Amino acid sequence: MKKILLPLLVIMLLLLQSWKWEPAADKSVLLPVLSAYHIFEGNPADLIPAKEYTPYELATTLFSDYAEKQRLVKVPAGFRLTPNGDQLPDFPEGTILVKTFFYYTDKRDTAKGRRIMETRVMIKTADAWQAGTYQWNAAQTDAVLITGGATEKVQWTNANGEQQSVRYEIPDQRSCRSCHQGNGTLLPIGPKLRNLNRIVLRNGQKVNQLQYLSHAGLLPELDIAAITALPAWDNEQAPLAERARAYLEVNCAHCHRSGGWAARTGLRLSYELSFEDTHIERNGNRMVHKVAQGQMPKIGTTIVHAEGLALIRSYINGLQ
Repeated sequence: MKKILLPLLVIMLLLLQSWKWEPAADKSVLLPVLSAYHIFEGNPADLIPAKEYTPYELATTLFSDYAEKQRLVKVPAGFRLTPNGDQLPDFPEGTILVKTFFYYTDKRDTAKGRRIMETRVMIKTADAWQAGTYQWNAAQTDAVLITGGATEKVQWTNANGEQQSVRYEIPDQRSCRSCHQGNGTLLPIGPKLRNLNRIVLRNGQKVNQLQYLSHAGLLPELDIAAITALPAWDNEQAPLAERARAYLEVNCAHCHRSGGWAARTGLRLSYELSFEDTHIERNGNRMVHKVAQGQMPKIGTTIVHAEGLALIRSYINGLQ
C-alpha cells in the first residue's frame, strides 16, 4: 500500500506546486520603484519635477500630521482635463497624480533640508484609477512600492522654534481605498476645480491657477468667475463658516458623503451642500468631541490638528 500511496502523494504535490507557479495575471500598472516613473529631475531628494509633470496647489489641504506636500499632475500629450462644474474634473486616460509627503528639518530655515516620507501615485488606466504608495529610503535616493503600510518616527522644528516628533504612519492599501472610494470606485479627492481656484506664484508672477493650467494646455478656457473658489481654512480674512466648511470638505467629506465610508452616519460635509442638508447642526457637538479625541478623521493622522479643532469648535459654538 505504501508503494502505491507514495507516488500518488508525489503527483499531488507536483500538481499543487504547478498551480502556485501559474498565478492570475497581474494587470497592475504600478511600477516597483518610484524612479521608474521619471517624476523628478536630477537629485530625487530635491523634488524638481520633470517637464511632463505640472505642480498644482490646493486652497485648503488635508491635514497629515503637519507634513508638507508637493502635488504634481501628468496629462498625456494632446489631452486635457474636462471640467465638471466646480467638482472633480474628468481626467484623460493615462493621467498620473503624484503627492509627496515630507518634513522640513527646520521650518524657520527650509534650506536646512527635509526628510521625505512617502509618495502616493494615482494612475488612470482602462477608465479606472489605480493607487500605489512608495516609501522613501533612508538615503533619500528612491522609494519602493509597499502595500502593507509602515510607521516611521520623524522629528522637526516648527515655525515657532519648537521641537516636534511624531510616529508618522504610511497607510496600507486598504486604508487608502477607504478614503478614496465613492460608490465602490477609486477616485482622487483634492483637485476639485473649486479647490484649484486660487492665486499661485508661477514664473515670479501671481496668477489664477485655473488660468495658468488653461494656458499650459491642461484645461480648456474657463469662465473662472463662474467657478466657486474654496477659501483657505486658515485665512482669517474669510468668513468663519466658509473656512470651517472648506476644512470639513477636504478633511472629512470624502467619508461623510453619499457613497462614502461614513454615509450611514447621516452627516454630509461636502461644501456645495446647503447647511440644512449637511446635518451639521444636530451633529456638531458630537463631531467636535470626536475630533478632539482623535477619533475623526478615522485614518490619516496620529495626532489632533490643534488649529483645525479650534476652527471647528469656534464654528459650532457660533451656531449655538
